[in-house]
Amino acid sequence: MTTLFLALHVLAAIVAVGPVTVAASMFPPALRRAHAAPDDPDPRAVLRTLHRICRVYAVLGLAVPVFGFATASSLGVLGSAWLIASVVLTAAAAAVLALAILPAQQGALAAVGGPGGGAADRRLAMLAGVFNVLWATVTVLMIVRPGSTTGA
Repeated sequence: MTTLFLALHVLAAIVAVGPVTVAASMFPPALRRAHAAPDDPDPRAVLRTLHRICRVYAVLGLAVPVFGFATASSLGVLGSAWLIASVVLTAAAAAVLALAILPAQQGALAAVGGPGGGAADRRLAMLAGVFNVLWATVTVLMIVRPGSTTGA
């Protein structure tokens, strides 16, 4: 069962978290293009699509910790420091996405066509960077796993 849980955990991370990290990173440059050409409907369509990808895949991403906890439980490592750190970082990444990135994207969509974003655009780019660094750190922890018996 451990192998199944681990496979589902890794697949969920690739399929769900990957698109969110890419779409969140693509949103700020697309937003700058939308501000540069406010009468062009194309950038707005791109922004709506990127925001939708972030929203939908954020929900699908809930499978990652579910299968992660199932895997950790079956391996008996729920109390390991590297796992606890990963859980905290995952929660932080989820909070950044749900409480900062998604609302900022929604606000940016509503403001397209108005005055240029400037600071708001840069803040959204910074938030996407923080989100991506958090996930990259979790990925490294999952691979390195301090105290692992795999020798990695």
